[in-house]
Amino acid sequence: MDTLSPPRLDALLRDGAARLPAPEARFEAEALLLHALGRERAWLFAHGADPAEAAVQATFAALLERRLAGEPVAYITGTRGFWTLDLAVTPATLIPRADTERLIELALERLPADRALQVADLGTGSGAIALAIASERPQAQVLATDASADALNVAQGNAKAHALVNVDFAHGDWFAPLQGRRFDLIASNPPYIEAGDKHLAQGDLRFEPASALASGADGLDDIRHLAAHAGAYLLPGGWLLLEHGFDQGQAVRALLHEAGFIDVQTAQDLEARDRVSLGRRA
Repeated sequence: MDTLSPPRLDALLRDGAARLPAPEARFEAEALLLHALGRERAWLFAHGADPAEAAVQATFAALLERRLAGEPVAYITGTRGFWTLDLAVTPATLIPRADTERLIELALERLPADRALQVADLGTGSGAIALAIASERPQAQVLATDASADALNVAQGNAKAHALVNVDFAHGDWFAPLQGRRFDLIASNPPYIEAGDKHLAQGDLRFEPASALASGADGLDDIRHLAAHAGAYLLPGGWLLLEHGFDQGQAVRALLHEAGFIDVQTAQDLEARDRVSLGRRA
């Protein structure tokens, strides 16, 4: 083969993946190459034998360098898939993770599809929880709140991109935007990492907003607040769903019991780790 010939796209992808750490190397390299190409995944499958233009090679190399420096792929590409939605993300928002889809499943089980319902997502970030629920329950009216105006702008853009008109947005900390209202279900993926946890200085977490990650010495400060006060904003029989760390299930259940919730339980994620605790207002 002519040594001056440009590499094929599939070879460029393979070489890029070899530079990235396992186990997500192939997935991440593919996401970065697609971003450099401005193409969808199906296109790359059909055109893997095409030569890679010099501009694509240069862009892909620059994206790889950013990833090797630790920057999360979602922030590099500006998008992350969650549930059935492609969401814009920025450093003002947490990166939506598959673990949170367990909370969506549990919420949908408690939200009948044939009724008008009131739902709140507190600390919405990119809007992942609110928009996933809104997309599956078009008769529900969802309120998405966040203390970060920048994060709320991202969430609003995602709602517009997916033409989800049954979502409202409010700026404020936790229950402040809910005054005078009651809901059938309140959901939240609050900060729950211990403030001194060494993982905050490692990997992708270094780049995500610290205010959305850590919550006091034991990671439970925000969850304590949510559990203690949510009942005042729930309709009788309404549910509170809280995502938390894998080792916090017992503590969160105790907080829900202490706050007077009934039917308290903890659900596990796909790796059989405690992930979401929930309770119902009597």
